[in-house]
Amino acid sequence: MSRVCSVCGKGRASGNNVSHSNRKTKRTFEANVQKVTYKADGKVTTDYVCARCLKSNKIERV
Repeated sequence: MSRVCSVCGKGRASGNNVSHSNRKTKRTFEANVQKVTYKADGKVTTDYVCARCLKSNKIERV
């Protein structure tokens, strides 16, 4: 699954796991995307949209 929002383009971010002894190893943070059906430009389409775009009503769900 492509973990990129089709509305805002939010995707994978990188950072570190930090242990109790403060050692750091690389990790990734995935975007919280959901597969939704919505109306765009008068057409109904199904795509992946992040939770922030869903909560802020940037799309019109069908």
